[in-house]
Amino acid sequence: MTFQPPPVKTFDLLPENAPFTAEQRIWLSGFFAGYLNLDTAAVTALSPGEALEIVGAPAAVEEDAPWHDPAMPIGDRMKLAEGRSLKRRMFAAMAQQNCGQCGYQCETYSAAIVEGGEKRLNLCAPGGKDTLRALRQLNEELSGASASVAVEPASAASAITAKGTSRDNPAEAVFLSRRRLNGEGSEKTTYHIEFDISGSGVGYTVGDSFGVFAQNDPALVDAIIALLGARPEADIGGLSLRETLIRKKALGAAPDSLFQLISLVSGGSQRVKARALAQGEDVDGDLALLDVLGTLHKFSGVRIGPEAFVEALDELQPRLYSISSSPKHAAGRLSLTVDCVRYKLGQRMRAGVASTFLGERIAPGAKLPVYIQAAHGFALPQDMSKDIIMVGPGTGVAPFRAFLQERVATNAPGRNWLFFGHQRMASDFFYADEFSAMQDKGQLNRLTLAWSRDGSEKVYVQDRMRQTGADLWAWLQAGAHFYVCGDAKRMAKDVERALVDIASEHGGLSGDAAVAYVADLKKQGRYQADVY
Repeated sequence: MTFQPPPVKTFDLLPENAPFTAEQRIWLSGFFAGYLNLDTAAVTALSPGEALEIVGAPAAVEEDAPWHDPAMPIGDRMKLAEGRSLKRRMFAAMAQQNCGQCGYQCETYSAAIVEGGEKRLNLCAPGGKDTLRALRQLNEELSGASASVAVEPASAASAITAKGTSRDNPAEAVFLSRRRLNGEGSEKTTYHIEFDISGSGVGYTVGDSFGVFAQNDPALVDAIIALLGARPEADIGGLSLRETLIRKKALGAAPDSLFQLISLVSGGSQRVKARALAQGEDVDGDLALLDVLGTLHKFSGVRIGPEAFVEALDELQPRLYSISSSPKHAAGRLSLTVDCVRYKLGQRMRAGVASTFLGERIAPGAKLPVYIQAAHGFALPQDMSKDIIMVGPGTGVAPFRAFLQERVATNAPGRNWLFFGHQRMASDFFYADEFSAMQDKGQLNRLTLAWSRDGSEKVYVQDRMRQTGADLWAWLQAGAHFYVCGDAKRMAKDVERALVDIASEHGGLSGDAAVAYVADLKKQGRYQADVY
Protein backbone atom coordinates (compact mmCIF):
# COMPACT_ATOMS: atom_id res chain seq x y z
CA MET A 1 0.00 0.00 0.00
CA THR A 2 1.39 3.39 -0.96
CA PHE A 3 0.59 6.38 1.22
CA GLN A 4 -1.24 9.22 -0.47
CA PRO A 5 -1.62 12.48 1.46
CA PRO A 6 -5.31 13.30 1.88
CA PRO A 7 -6.60 15.90 -0.60
CA VAL A 8 -7.22 19.32 0.89
CA LYS A 9 -10.45 20.89 -0.31
CA THR A 10 -10.99 24.62 -0.52
CA PHE A 11 -13.81 26.09 1.52
CA ASP A 12 -15.21 29.59 1.23
CA LEU A 13 -14.65 30.48 4.90
CA LEU A 14 -10.91 29.77 5.05
CA PRO A 15 -8.09 31.04 2.84
CA GLU A 16 -6.53 28.44 0.59
CA ASN A 17 -3.15 28.66 2.31
CA ALA A 18 -4.52 28.18 5.84
CA PRO A 19 -2.44 25.33 7.31
CA PHE A 20 -5.25 22.96 8.31
CA THR A 21 -6.08 19.40 7.44
CA ALA A 22 -9.27 18.68 5.53
CA GLU A 23 -11.03 17.65 8.74
CA GLN A 24 -9.96 20.82 10.53
CA ARG A 25 -11.10 22.99 7.64
CA ILE A 26 -14.52 21.35 7.60
CA TRP A 27 -14.91 21.79 11.34
CA LEU A 28 -13.70 25.40 11.41
CA SER A 29 -15.79 26.47 8.44
CA GLY A 30 -18.92 24.91 9.87
CA PHE A 31 -18.22 26.35 13.29
CA PHE A 32 -17.59 29.86 12.00
CA ALA A 33 -20.56 29.89 9.66
CA GLY A 34 -23.12 28.12 11.83
CA TYR A 35 -22.29 28.95 15.42
CA LEU A 36 -20.61 32.35 15.27
CA ASN A 37 -22.62 33.53 12.28
CA LEU A 38 -19.59 35.40 10.93
CA ASP A 39 -19.52 36.66 7.39
CA THR A 40 -16.98 35.32 4.90
CA ALA A 41 -14.85 38.48 4.82
CA ALA A 42 -14.51 38.61 8.59
CA VAL A 43 -13.36 35.01 8.84
CA THR A 44 -10.93 35.19 5.92
CA ALA A 45 -9.22 38.20 7.51
CA LEU A 46 -8.26 36.17 10.55
CA SER A 47 -4.91 34.42 10.78
CA PRO A 48 -5.13 30.67 11.41
CA GLY A 49 -3.83 31.10 14.94
CA GLU A 50 -6.32 33.86 15.73
CA ALA A 51 -9.16 31.80 14.34
CA LEU A 52 -8.32 28.87 16.57
CA GLU A 53 -8.01 31.07 19.64
CA ILE A 54 -11.35 32.81 18.98
CA VAL A 55 -13.32 29.59 18.77
CA GLY A 56 -11.41 27.99 21.63
CA ALA A 57 -10.39 24.98 19.56
CA PRO A 58 -7.14 23.18 20.38
CA ALA A 59 -4.41 24.35 18.05
CA ALA A 60 -2.62 21.79 15.91
CA VAL A 61 0.92 22.20 17.21
CA GLU A 62 2.70 21.33 13.98
CA GLU A 63 0.52 23.69 11.92
CA ASP A 64 -0.34 26.60 14.19
CA ALA A 65 2.92 26.72 16.14
CA PRO A 66 5.83 26.76 13.69
CA TRP A 67 8.16 27.50 16.61
CA HIS A 68 7.36 24.14 18.26
CA ASP A 69 10.83 22.74 17.62
CA PRO A 70 13.25 22.08 20.52
CA ALA A 71 16.23 22.53 18.21
CA MET A 72 15.22 26.09 17.27
CA PRO A 73 16.96 28.96 19.16
CA ILE A 74 14.64 31.01 21.33
CA GLY A 75 15.29 34.15 19.30
CA ASP A 76 14.02 32.46 16.15
CA ARG A 77 11.02 31.06 18.01
CA MET A 78 10.05 34.48 19.35
CA LYS A 79 10.38 36.00 15.89
CA LEU A 80 7.98 33.41 14.47
CA ALA A 81 5.50 34.23 17.22
CA GLU A 82 5.55 37.99 16.61
CA GLY A 83 2.08 39.41 16.22
CA ARG A 84 0.45 36.46 17.96
CA SER A 85 -1.52 36.62 21.20
CA LEU A 86 0.32 36.82 24.52
CA LYS A 87 -0.54 33.19 25.21
CA ARG A 88 1.06 32.05 21.95
CA ARG A 89 4.18 34.17 22.51
CA MET A 90 4.59 32.67 25.98
CA PHE A 91 4.24 29.25 24.36
CA ALA A 92 7.05 30.16 21.96
CA ALA A 93 9.27 31.16 24.90
CA MET A 94 9.09 27.64 26.35
CA ALA A 95 11.77 25.05 25.53
CA GLN A 96 9.36 23.12 23.23
CA GLN A 97 10.33 19.73 24.65
CA ASN A 98 6.99 18.94 26.33
CA CYS A 99 9.14 17.19 28.92
CA GLY A 100 6.62 17.71 31.74
CA GLN A 101 9.17 18.97 34.28
CA CYS A 102 7.03 22.06 34.83
CA GLY A 103 3.99 19.87 35.50
CA TYR A 104 2.44 20.94 32.19
CA GLN A 105 3.04 20.72 28.46
CA CYS A 106 4.72 23.80 26.94
CA GLU A 107 1.41 25.01 25.56
CA THR A 108 -0.61 24.42 28.72
CA TYR A 109 2.06 26.02 30.95
CA SER A 110 1.85 29.23 28.94
CA ALA A 111 -1.95 29.08 29.06
CA ALA A 112 -1.91 28.59 32.84
CA ILE A 113 0.27 31.69 33.28
CA VAL A 114 -1.93 33.88 31.11
CA GLU A 115 -5.16 32.60 32.66
CA GLY A 116 -3.86 33.24 36.19
CA GLY A 117 -3.72 29.65 37.39
CA GLU A 118 0.10 29.56 37.58
CA LYS A 119 2.21 32.37 39.04
CA ARG A 120 5.62 30.69 38.85
CA LEU A 121 7.65 31.68 35.80
CA ASN A 122 10.77 29.62 36.49
CA LEU A 123 9.46 26.08 35.99
CA CYS A 124 10.83 25.50 32.48
CA ALA A 125 14.08 23.71 33.39
CA PRO A 126 15.26 23.01 29.80
CA GLY A 127 14.63 26.64 28.81
CA GLY A 128 16.73 27.97 31.67
CA LYS A 129 17.45 31.66 32.02
CA ASP A 130 16.57 32.50 28.41
CA THR A 131 13.02 31.25 28.84
CA LEU A 132 12.71 32.87 32.26
CA ARG A 133 13.82 36.26 30.92
CA ALA A 134 11.35 36.06 28.04
CA LEU A 135 8.50 35.03 30.36
CA ARG A 136 9.27 37.86 32.76
CA GLN A 137 9.13 40.38 29.95
CA LEU A 138 5.88 38.93 28.61
CA ASN A 139 4.46 38.77 32.13
CA GLU A 140 4.94 42.53 32.47
CA GLU A 141 2.76 42.88 29.41
CA LEU A 142 0.25 40.51 30.99
CA SER A 143 0.24 42.52 34.22
CA GLY A 144 -0.50 45.67 32.26
CA ALA A 145 -3.36 43.99 30.44
CA SER A 146 -4.75 42.54 33.66
CA ALA A 147 -5.04 46.04 35.13
CA SER A 148 -7.71 46.91 32.54
CA VAL A 149 -9.10 43.47 31.69
CA ALA A 150 -9.96 41.07 34.48
CA VAL A 151 -8.34 37.66 34.13
CA GLU A 152 -10.23 35.01 36.06
CA PRO A 153 -7.75 32.75 37.85
CA ALA A 154 -8.16 29.01 37.93
CA SER A 155 -10.06 27.83 40.99
CA ALA A 156 -8.05 26.52 43.89
CA ALA A 157 -10.01 23.28 43.79
CA SER A 158 -8.90 22.54 40.26
CA ALA A 159 -5.27 22.72 41.37
CA ILE A 160 -5.66 20.01 44.02
CA THR A 161 -4.15 16.71 42.92
CA ALA A 162 -3.88 13.30 44.51
CA LYS A 163 -0.75 12.69 46.54
CA GLY A 164 2.17 11.64 44.37
CA THR A 165 0.61 12.77 41.08
CA SER A 166 2.01 16.30 41.04
CA ARG A 167 5.21 18.12 41.88
CA ASP A 168 3.10 20.25 44.23
CA ASN A 169 1.88 17.27 46.24
CA PRO A 170 4.63 14.62 46.28
CA ALA A 171 4.50 11.24 47.95
CA GLU A 172 7.39 9.44 49.64
CA ALA A 173 9.30 6.50 48.17
CA VAL A 174 12.19 4.41 49.46
CA PHE A 175 15.47 4.31 47.57
CA LEU A 176 16.45 0.66 47.29
CA SER A 177 19.58 0.25 45.22
CA ARG A 178 21.81 1.29 42.37
CA ARG A 179 23.65 -0.94 39.92
CA ARG A 180 26.14 0.32 37.38
CA LEU A 181 25.23 -0.65 33.84
CA ASN A 182 28.53 0.21 32.14
CA GLY A 183 31.36 -2.25 31.85
CA GLU A 184 35.08 -1.65 32.22
CA GLY A 185 36.44 0.96 29.83
CA SER A 186 33.24 2.93 29.41
CA GLU A 187 33.44 6.72 29.24
CA LYS A 188 30.03 6.97 30.93
CA THR A 189 28.68 6.20 34.37
CA THR A 190 25.12 4.94 34.09
CA TYR A 191 23.07 3.36 36.85
CA HIS A 192 20.00 1.18 37.09
CA ILE A 193 18.13 2.69 40.06
CA GLU A 194 15.43 0.85 42.04
CA PHE A 195 12.69 2.34 44.28
CA ASP A 196 10.09 0.80 46.55
CA ILE A 197 6.79 2.63 45.98
CA SER A 198 4.57 0.03 47.66
CA GLY A 199 3.90 2.27 50.64
CA SER A 200 3.62 5.53 48.69
CA GLY A 201 0.06 5.11 47.48
CA VAL A 202 1.04 5.99 43.92
CA GLY A 203 0.84 3.92 40.76
CA TYR A 204 2.10 4.41 37.26
CA THR A 205 1.69 3.30 33.67
CA VAL A 206 4.48 2.51 31.23
CA GLY A 207 5.42 5.70 29.42
CA ASP A 208 5.04 7.83 32.56
CA SER A 209 7.93 9.73 34.14
CA PHE A 210 9.16 9.81 37.73
CA GLY A 211 9.76 13.11 39.47
CA VAL A 212 12.55 13.12 42.07
CA PHE A 213 13.25 15.85 44.61
CA ALA A 214 17.02 15.57 44.82
CA GLN A 215 19.43 17.36 47.13
CA ASN A 216 22.52 19.42 46.38
CA ASP A 217 26.02 18.10 47.03
CA PRO A 218 26.95 19.04 50.63
CA ALA A 219 30.55 19.70 49.53
CA LEU A 220 29.32 22.35 47.06
CA VAL A 221 27.11 23.88 49.74
CA ASP A 222 30.00 24.07 52.20
CA ALA A 223 32.18 25.84 49.62
CA ILE A 224 29.42 28.41 49.01
CA ILE A 225 28.94 29.06 52.73
CA ALA A 226 32.68 29.51 53.17
CA LEU A 227 32.75 32.18 50.44
CA LEU A 228 29.75 33.90 52.00
CA GLY A 229 31.60 34.03 55.31
CA ALA A 230 28.39 32.88 57.01
CA ARG A 231 27.65 30.38 59.77
CA PRO A 232 26.30 27.04 58.44
CA GLU A 233 23.84 26.88 61.35
CA ALA A 234 22.42 30.37 60.71
CA ASP A 235 18.62 30.18 60.90
CA ILE A 236 16.75 30.64 57.61
CA GLY A 237 13.03 30.28 58.17
CA GLY A 238 13.35 27.41 60.62
CA LEU A 239 16.11 25.55 58.76
CA SER A 240 19.83 26.07 59.04
CA LEU A 241 21.54 27.86 56.15
CA ARG A 242 23.32 24.63 55.24
CA GLU A 243 20.13 22.54 55.15
CA THR A 244 18.32 25.25 53.22
CA LEU A 245 20.99 25.26 50.52
CA ILE A 246 21.13 21.46 50.38
CA ARG A 247 17.38 20.89 50.15
CA LYS A 248 15.69 24.02 48.88
CA LYS A 249 17.78 26.18 46.57
CA ALA A 250 19.13 25.78 43.03
CA LEU A 251 22.91 26.22 42.89
CA GLY A 252 23.43 25.94 39.14
CA ALA A 253 23.51 28.91 36.76
CA ALA A 254 23.34 32.08 38.82
CA PRO A 255 19.91 33.73 38.52
CA ASP A 256 19.54 37.35 37.43
CA SER A 257 18.20 38.13 40.90
CA LEU A 258 21.58 37.22 42.43
CA PHE A 259 23.35 39.63 40.09
CA GLN A 260 20.76 42.28 40.96
CA LEU A 261 21.41 41.73 44.67
CA ILE A 262 25.16 42.05 44.15
CA SER A 263 24.65 45.28 42.24
CA LEU A 264 22.79 46.71 45.26
CA VAL A 265 25.46 45.85 47.82
CA SER A 266 28.55 46.62 45.73
CA GLY A 267 30.00 49.73 44.17
CA GLY A 268 32.13 50.99 41.30
CA SER A 269 33.00 48.60 38.47
CA GLN A 270 31.55 45.62 40.32
CA ARG A 271 28.14 47.28 40.46
CA VAL A 272 28.31 48.04 36.73
CA LYS A 273 29.26 44.45 35.91
CA ALA A 274 26.58 42.96 38.15
CA ARG A 275 23.90 45.15 36.57
CA ALA A 276 25.03 44.15 33.09
CA LEU A 277 25.02 40.45 34.02
CA ALA A 278 21.49 40.82 35.39
CA GLN A 279 20.46 41.98 31.90
CA GLY A 280 22.08 38.98 30.26
CA GLU A 281 25.15 40.87 29.02
CA ASP A 282 28.39 38.87 28.98
CA VAL A 283 30.69 41.73 29.91
CA ASP A 284 33.79 39.64 30.70
CA GLY A 285 33.09 36.67 28.46
CA ASP A 286 32.55 34.40 31.47
CA LEU A 287 28.76 34.29 31.85
CA ALA A 288 28.65 30.58 30.97
CA LEU A 289 30.95 29.86 33.93
CA LEU A 290 28.90 31.75 36.49
CA ASP A 291 27.01 29.27 38.57
CA VAL A 292 26.29 30.37 42.15
CA LEU A 293 29.75 29.37 43.41
CA GLY A 294 31.46 30.94 40.41
CA THR A 295 29.54 34.17 40.95
CA LEU A 296 30.68 34.38 44.57
CA HIS A 297 34.25 33.85 43.39
CA LYS A 298 33.89 36.61 40.79
CA PHE A 299 32.50 39.08 43.34
CA SER A 300 34.53 37.80 46.26
CA GLY A 301 34.94 41.21 47.86
CA VAL A 302 31.18 41.78 48.18
CA ARG A 303 29.56 40.98 51.53
CA ILE A 304 26.08 39.44 51.26
CA GLY A 305 23.88 38.55 54.21
CA PRO A 306 22.73 34.91 54.24
CA GLU A 307 19.02 35.80 54.33
CA ALA A 308 19.26 38.08 51.31
CA PHE A 309 21.48 35.57 49.51
CA VAL A 310 19.00 32.73 49.98
CA GLU A 311 16.12 34.98 48.89
CA ALA A 312 17.93 35.78 45.65
CA LEU A 313 18.29 32.12 44.65
CA ASP A 314 15.80 30.10 42.63
CA GLU A 315 13.99 27.16 44.14
CA LEU A 316 15.53 23.74 43.57
CA GLN A 317 13.32 22.04 40.98
CA PRO A 318 12.51 18.33 40.86
CA ARG A 319 13.98 16.28 38.01
CA LEU A 320 12.00 13.95 35.76
CA TYR A 321 13.21 10.58 34.50
CA SER A 322 11.57 8.12 32.12
CA ILE A 323 10.46 5.04 34.05
CA SER A 324 12.25 1.88 32.90
CA SER A 325 9.96 -0.73 34.47
CA SER A 326 6.40 -2.01 34.19
CA PRO A 327 4.16 -2.32 37.27
CA LYS A 328 2.83 -5.53 35.76
CA HIS A 329 6.35 -6.97 35.87
CA ALA A 330 7.22 -6.03 39.47
CA ALA A 331 4.38 -4.63 41.57
CA GLY A 332 5.43 -2.00 44.08
CA ARG A 333 8.79 -1.45 42.39
CA LEU A 334 9.91 1.26 40.01
CA SER A 335 13.21 1.65 38.20
CA LEU A 336 15.11 4.39 36.38
CA THR A 337 18.09 4.39 34.03
CA VAL A 338 20.26 7.36 34.96
CA ASP A 339 23.45 8.82 33.47
CA CYS A 340 25.62 10.49 36.12
CA VAL A 341 26.36 13.89 34.62
CA ARG A 342 29.89 15.22 35.16
CA TYR A 343 31.77 17.68 32.99
CA LYS A 344 34.50 20.28 33.20
CA LEU A 345 33.57 23.92 32.69
CA GLY A 346 36.39 26.39 33.02
CA GLN A 347 38.70 25.18 35.77
CA ARG A 348 36.04 23.36 37.78
CA MET A 349 34.26 20.03 37.49
CA ARG A 350 30.48 20.35 37.44
CA ALA A 351 27.95 17.67 38.29
CA GLY A 352 24.29 17.05 37.63
CA VAL A 353 22.30 17.54 40.83
CA ALA A 354 19.80 14.68 40.64
CA SER A 355 21.92 12.23 38.66
CA THR A 356 24.81 12.30 41.14
CA PHE A 357 22.39 12.35 44.08
CA LEU A 358 20.81 9.11 42.83
CA GLY A 359 24.03 7.60 41.53
CA GLU A 360 26.36 8.43 44.41
CA ARG A 361 24.92 10.15 47.47
CA ILE A 362 21.56 8.84 48.61
CA ALA A 363 21.82 5.73 50.80
CA PRO A 364 19.73 2.57 50.38
CA GLY A 365 16.70 2.72 52.67
CA ALA A 366 16.49 6.51 52.55
CA LYS A 367 13.12 8.12 51.81
CA LEU A 368 12.64 10.99 49.40
CA PRO A 369 9.75 13.01 47.93
CA VAL A 370 8.63 11.78 44.51
CA TYR A 371 5.71 11.98 42.11
CA ILE A 372 4.44 10.44 38.90
CA GLN A 373 4.21 12.67 35.84
CA ALA A 374 1.58 11.09 33.61
CA ALA A 375 2.63 10.74 29.98
CA HIS A 376 0.99 12.88 27.31
CA GLY A 377 0.91 11.10 23.97
CA PHE A 378 3.52 8.47 24.80
CA ALA A 379 1.93 5.10 25.40
CA LEU A 380 1.64 1.61 24.00
CA PRO A 381 -1.12 1.04 21.42
CA GLN A 382 -4.39 -0.04 22.98
CA ASP A 383 -4.62 -2.77 20.34
CA MET A 384 -1.96 -5.17 21.64
CA SER A 385 -1.78 -6.91 18.27
CA LYS A 386 -0.11 -3.84 16.77
CA ASP A 387 3.62 -4.03 16.13
CA ILE A 388 5.90 -1.47 17.78
CA ILE A 389 9.24 -0.03 16.65
CA MET A 390 11.29 1.60 19.42
CA VAL A 391 14.37 3.81 18.93
CA GLY A 392 16.17 4.51 22.20
CA PRO A 393 19.94 5.02 22.29
CA GLY A 394 21.71 5.38 25.63
CA THR A 395 19.35 6.11 28.51
CA GLY A 396 16.64 6.62 25.89
CA VAL A 397 16.14 2.86 26.16
CA ALA A 398 14.48 3.33 29.57
CA PRO A 399 10.79 3.53 28.55
CA PHE A 400 11.27 0.77 25.99
CA ARG A 401 12.52 -1.65 28.63
CA ALA A 402 9.23 -0.81 30.38
CA PHE A 403 7.27 -1.28 27.14
CA LEU A 404 8.82 -4.70 26.60
CA GLN A 405 8.17 -5.81 30.17
CA GLU A 406 4.55 -4.74 29.76
CA ARG A 407 4.15 -6.54 26.42
CA VAL A 408 5.60 -9.72 27.91
CA ALA A 409 3.43 -9.52 31.06
CA THR A 410 0.25 -9.02 29.01
CA ASN A 411 1.16 -11.60 26.33
CA ALA A 412 0.71 -8.93 23.65
CA PRO A 413 0.71 -10.67 20.25
CA GLY A 414 2.19 -7.72 18.35
CA ARG A 415 5.81 -7.83 17.23
CA ASN A 416 8.52 -5.77 18.97
CA TRP A 417 11.56 -4.17 17.31
CA LEU A 418 14.14 -2.25 19.35
CA PHE A 419 16.92 -0.01 18.01
CA PHE A 420 19.57 0.60 20.66
CA GLY A 421 22.88 2.41 20.34
CA HIS A 422 25.75 3.68 22.45
CA GLN A 423 29.52 4.03 22.25
CA ARG A 424 30.90 0.50 22.69
CA MET A 425 29.22 -2.89 22.70
CA ALA A 426 31.56 -4.39 25.30
CA SER A 427 30.96 -1.68 27.92
CA ASP A 428 27.75 0.16 27.04
CA PHE A 429 25.17 -2.48 26.11
CA PHE A 430 22.54 -1.76 28.77
CA TYR A 431 20.27 -4.66 29.80
CA ALA A 432 22.00 -6.96 27.29
CA ASP A 433 21.11 -10.12 29.21
CA GLU A 434 17.46 -9.13 29.52
CA PHE A 435 17.09 -8.31 25.84
CA SER A 436 18.93 -11.47 24.82
CA ALA A 437 16.55 -13.57 26.93
CA MET A 438 13.56 -11.84 25.34
CA GLN A 439 14.98 -12.60 21.91
CA ASP A 440 15.47 -16.26 22.79
CA LYS A 441 11.84 -16.50 23.89
CA GLY A 442 10.54 -14.71 20.78
CA GLN A 443 9.35 -11.73 22.84
CA LEU A 444 11.76 -9.28 21.18
CA ASN A 445 11.45 -10.01 17.48
CA ARG A 446 14.23 -7.73 16.30
CA LEU A 447 17.12 -6.03 18.08
CA THR A 448 19.18 -3.66 15.93
CA LEU A 449 22.34 -2.24 17.50
CA ALA A 450 24.53 0.75 16.67
CA TRP A 451 27.97 1.47 18.18
CA SER A 452 29.62 4.82 17.57
CA ARG A 453 33.12 3.99 18.90
CA ASP A 454 33.67 0.36 17.88
CA GLY A 455 34.82 0.91 14.31
CA SER A 456 36.57 3.37 12.08
CA GLU A 457 33.24 5.03 11.31
CA LYS A 458 30.65 6.19 13.81
CA VAL A 459 27.37 4.34 13.45
CA TYR A 460 24.18 5.68 15.02
CA VAL A 461 20.61 4.40 15.33
CA GLN A 462 19.47 6.53 12.39
CA ASP A 463 22.11 4.84 10.23
CA ARG A 464 20.77 1.42 11.21
CA MET A 465 17.26 2.61 10.42
CA ARG A 466 18.30 3.46 6.88
CA GLN A 467 20.13 0.14 6.50
CA THR A 468 17.00 -1.77 7.51
CA GLY A 469 14.72 0.68 5.72
CA ALA A 470 12.86 -1.85 3.55
CA ASP A 471 11.82 -3.93 6.56
CA LEU A 472 11.04 -0.89 8.66
CA TRP A 473 8.80 0.46 5.90
CA ALA A 474 7.03 -2.90 5.66
CA TRP A 475 6.33 -2.85 9.40
CA LEU A 476 4.91 0.68 9.16
CA GLN A 477 2.73 -0.25 6.20
CA ALA A 478 1.41 -3.17 8.27
CA GLY A 479 0.31 -0.69 10.97
CA ALA A 480 3.28 -0.56 13.34
CA HIS A 481 3.57 2.23 15.90
CA PHE A 482 6.89 4.11 15.98
CA TYR A 483 8.54 5.50 19.14
CA VAL A 484 11.67 7.50 19.84
CA CYS A 485 13.19 8.54 23.18
CA GLY A 486 16.29 10.60 23.92
CA ASP A 487 18.03 13.82 22.97
CA ALA A 488 15.58 16.35 21.53
CA LYS A 489 17.96 18.64 19.70
CA ARG A 490 19.98 16.15 17.66
CA MET A 491 19.11 12.47 17.88
CA ALA A 492 15.34 12.81 17.66
CA LYS A 493 15.67 15.16 14.69
CA ASP A 494 18.06 12.75 12.95
CA VAL A 495 15.70 9.83 13.55
CA GLU A 496 12.75 11.72 12.10
CA ARG A 497 14.84 12.71 9.08
CA ALA A 498 15.82 9.06 8.58
CA LEU A 499 12.18 8.04 8.68
CA VAL A 500 11.33 10.62 6.02
CA ASP A 501 14.16 9.26 3.87
CA ILE A 502 12.85 5.71 4.30
CA ALA A 503 9.35 6.78 3.27
CA SER A 504 10.83 8.40 0.18
CA GLU A 505 13.18 5.57 -0.80
CA HIS A 506 11.08 2.53 0.07
CA GLY A 507 7.63 4.06 -0.23
CA GLY A 508 8.30 5.82 -3.51
CA LEU A 509 7.09 9.15 -2.09
CA SER A 510 8.29 12.57 -3.17
CA GLY A 511 10.13 14.66 -0.57
CA ASP A 512 7.00 16.63 0.37
CA ALA A 513 4.83 13.50 0.44
CA ALA A 514 7.36 11.71 2.67
CA VAL A 515 7.29 14.63 5.13
CA ALA A 516 3.48 14.54 5.00
CA TYR A 517 3.53 10.78 5.66
CA VAL A 518 5.54 11.20 8.88
CA ALA A 519 3.32 14.12 9.92
CA ASP A 520 0.29 11.90 9.34
CA LEU A 521 1.80 9.17 11.54
CA LYS A 522 2.04 11.75 14.34
CA LYS A 523 -1.57 12.83 13.87
CA GLN A 524 -2.70 9.21 14.04
CA GLY A 525 -0.72 8.73 17.26
CA ARG A 526 1.51 6.20 15.53
CA TYR A 527 4.67 8.32 15.88
CA GLN A 528 5.31 9.26 19.50
CA ALA A 529 8.34 10.88 21.11
CA ASP A 530 9.66 11.26 24.65
CA VAL A 531 12.51 13.74 24.25
CA TYR A 532 14.60 15.85 26.61
